[in-house]
Amino acid sequence: MRSIASRLRSLSLVQARTVSSTPARALLRPTPCGITRSLATQSHPSSAFAKSLKVRACALHTSRVVQAEIPKYTNRLVNEKSPYLLQHAHNPVDWYPWGKEAFDKAINENKPIFLSIGYSTCHWCHVMEHESFENEETAKFMNEHFVNIKVDREENPAVDKLYMTYIQLISGRGGWPMSVFLTPELSPFFGGTYFPPGDQFGTPGFRPLLERVSEIWSAASDKVREDAEATINQLRSVVDSKPMGTEDAASQLHPERLVYSAFKYFESTFDAENGGFTPAPKFPTPVQLQFLFEYFAYFRKDEHAKENAKEALDMALYTLKKIAMGGIHDHIGSGFHRYSTDKSWHVPHFEKMLYDQAQLLSVYTSAYQITRDQGYANVAKDIIQYISRDLQHPAGGFYSAEDADSYPTSKSSKKLEGAFYVWEDSQLEDILGPKAAKVFNRYYGVNKGGNVNPDLDPHNELANQNVLAEQASVDDIAKELSMTPEQVGSILSDAKEKLWKYRENHRPKPHCDDKILTSWNGLMISGLAQAANAFQNKEILKLATDAAEFIHQELYVTKTGTLLRSYRSGASDINGFLDDYSFMIQGLLDLYEATFDEKWVSWAYDLQQKQNELFYDTSKGGYFNVAESDKSILVRLKDEQDGAEPSANAVSLRNLVRLGTILEQEDYVVKARNTVGSFSTSLTEFSFAMPTLLGSFLLMANGVKQIVLTGQDESQLKPFEQVISQVFVPNKVAVRAKKGGFIEKKNPIVAQLANETKAAAYVCENFTCGLPVEDIKTFKAKIEL
Repeated sequence: MRSIASRLRSLSLVQARTVSSTPARALLRPTPCGITRSLATQSHPSSAFAKSLKVRACALHTSRVVQAEIPKYTNRLVNEKSPYLLQHAHNPVDWYPWGKEAFDKAINENKPIFLSIGYSTCHWCHVMEHESFENEETAKFMNEHFVNIKVDREENPAVDKLYMTYIQLISGRGGWPMSVFLTPELSPFFGGTYFPPGDQFGTPGFRPLLERVSEIWSAASDKVREDAEATINQLRSVVDSKPMGTEDAASQLHPERLVYSAFKYFESTFDAENGGFTPAPKFPTPVQLQFLFEYFAYFRKDEHAKENAKEALDMALYTLKKIAMGGIHDHIGSGFHRYSTDKSWHVPHFEKMLYDQAQLLSVYTSAYQITRDQGYANVAKDIIQYISRDLQHPAGGFYSAEDADSYPTSKSSKKLEGAFYVWEDSQLEDILGPKAAKVFNRYYGVNKGGNVNPDLDPHNELANQNVLAEQASVDDIAKELSMTPEQVGSILSDAKEKLWKYRENHRPKPHCDDKILTSWNGLMISGLAQAANAFQNKEILKLATDAAEFIHQELYVTKTGTLLRSYRSGASDINGFLDDYSFMIQGLLDLYEATFDEKWVSWAYDLQQKQNELFYDTSKGGYFNVAESDKSILVRLKDEQDGAEPSANAVSLRNLVRLGTILEQEDYVVKARNTVGSFSTSLTEFSFAMPTLLGSFLLMANGVKQIVLTGQDESQLKPFEQVISQVFVPNKVAVRAKKGGFIEKKNPIVAQLANETKAAAYVCENFTCGLPVEDIKTFKAKIEL
C-alpha cells in the first residue's frame, strides 16, 4: 500500500490526506459530502393546510433523472432503480453497476477498477460528475484504461463500508464522493474522496491522477496486486484482532465506569454557548443526546452520580433547544437539514435525510417525556408534518432524502445550494408587507444585506440571502414593538404560512431521492411509534403501521423470511444487510408497545431468527454487516461505533435483550452477552464513540423492567397504558397478556397471567413478577427508576 502511494506522490499530494473536515462552504477548496471521521478520533403551516396538500409528496419534485430530450450517451445504469445511479446513466463514462459483469470484464481484460461511491443528494458528487464524468475526454480515458463502477452507498452499504474503512485507515477521515482504485480482484490500492478536474489547492486533479494510476498499473500490475492484497489482509487482521465474545468478557466490564468515562468526555467537549460537542461543522448526533437522557434516567437518584446525571440532562436539553432555534431547522417547511457548517447551527448543508428526521423525532419525544415541555413535543410534531407531507409514498413507506441544491427560479439554468430555503430582505417585505416583515425579520435575524458569513459562502451562492434562525423571543419582540405576545405569535404564524405557500408555488423543489430503504424506514417506524405512544395520537400511529405494512408487503420475502434492501418502482434485488434487520426489528418492537398487536412482535421474532442465521459470528460474538454468501465483499466487518446512524450491533444488542425478555429466549440473552464481550476492548478504550452500545449495555446490566397488563376491559386498561407512555424509563418493556397469543406460547409467566380478568399491572424483574397493582399512582411510582 505504501509503495504504490509513494509513486503517486509525484502528483504533489499525500493520498486522501488532503480531505478536510472543515465545512464545504468554509473553504475555497471543496470538501466531500457527509464528512465522516471515526468518533474515536474526533472530538409552520397549519396541520389542516398541510394535510390538504399531502398528495404532492415526492412525486412533484424536480429531478435530473427525468430527461427532456434524447441523451447523447446511455450506459448500463439506465436499467437500475437507484436515483443516484440513474443520475449517471447518461454520462459518457461507460459505468457498470456493482456486480459480476464488471468484475469479469476487469479480470478478462486485466484492467484496474475505478469505483465511485456516492448518493443522490450529495452536493460534491454532483460537482465531480459535472467536472469530470460529463467531460468527454476524461470519460474516453476512463473507458479505455479502467472498468468503471458506480455504487449508491445507501443502496449497497457493505461496499461503501469496506472501502470507506480503507480510506479512513490511510487518511483518518473520509466522505463522498468516494473514489477508489481496485485491482480486478477488488482489492483497493489507492483512493480519496472528491478530486477536482485539475490540480488545485494541494489536491490532485482527477485526470492527471487517472493517467498516473494507469501508468503504474501498466508498469507494475503484479506489484500493485501484491500491495493491494496486503492491504486487505491488514483489514482482516483488524477484524480478527477483536476479542473473543464470551459471557466472561462481558462480566469483566464495569458499566458505571464506562458510562462515567463517556459522560466526562461529553462534559469536557460540551459547547456551553451553542450546545453540541464539536466545533464546526456541527452534526445533531441524536445518539449522543439519547445516551445522555438514558444516563440521567438510570443515575438521577444515585447519591454519587445524581449531579452528573442532572448535568447530562441539561447538556442534552440545551443542545436540542439550540438545534431547534437554528438555521439547521427548516422553520418554514419543517424538518431538519443534515448539519451546520458553523458552530452556532446557523448555516446548514441543506440536504434533508430520512435517518436524521427519524432519530431526531425519537430524541425530541424523549425530551418531552422527561420534561413535559410542550416545546419539544412541537418540534417532534413538526418533523412528523414534514415526513408525512414530503417524504411519504402513497402506500406508506418513506423516501430517503431531499437534495441541498435546487434552481432558484423556474427559468434558472444552474442549481444553487439552499436556493429553496433562503430569502432576501426585500423579498420578505414584498410577500409579508412592511409591518409583518419587521416582526418576522427581528425574530429570525434577517438583515438587508443577508445574514450569511461570506467565509461560509466562497462560491457566492448565498450572497444577500438570509438563513432563518430564531434570534429573539416572542416576549422580547412584543416589548420592543409595543405589541402583545399573542399579536407577535399570530404575525409569525401567518407569515410562515404565507412563505410556505410562496415557496411551494414559486420555487422549483429540490430533487427527491424517492427510493425506500428498509433500514431507514425501521428507524422512522421507531420514531413514529414512540411519538404516537407519548402523544397518544392515532394519526401518528397510523403512519408507523402503514410504513411497517409497506415493508412487509414490498420488501419482505415470505418464502425465505428475508428482507430486501430497497424499493423504487418495485423492490430491488439487493438482499438486506444487518442494519435492515436490526433497525426494522427495533421498529417492530416499538410498534408492538404502541399497539399491543402481537403480529408485530411475531414478525420481529422471525426477523431476529433470520438475522442470527445470516449475520451472527458464532465464534466471536457480534454481528457482521453482510451475509457470508456475498462473496463480492472481501472482508466482513463488524461495527460497534455510531455514525450518522446508530451502530447496528448496538441496536441488535437492545433487540436481543427486549425480545429475550418478552419471549423468554435464553439463547438471545447469551447472544447479547457475547455481543457485548466481542466489543469489550473498544468499549473500554473508546466508550464515548459508541453511545448506543453503552445505552444497550446499560439496559442489559440494569435488567429489563417488564410490565405485564392483564384484563380485557379496554377502558380500565387505558389509564395504565397512558402512564406507561408518559414516563421515560429506558429499561421498561410493556406487554399485554392475551389468551392464545403468540407471547403466551413463548412466555410461561405471561401464559399464567393471561387467565386474569381484572385490569391490573404486574411489574416483573429478573423473571419474577410482583403483586398486581391496581392503583394508578402506585403503578407510576413503581415503574419509575
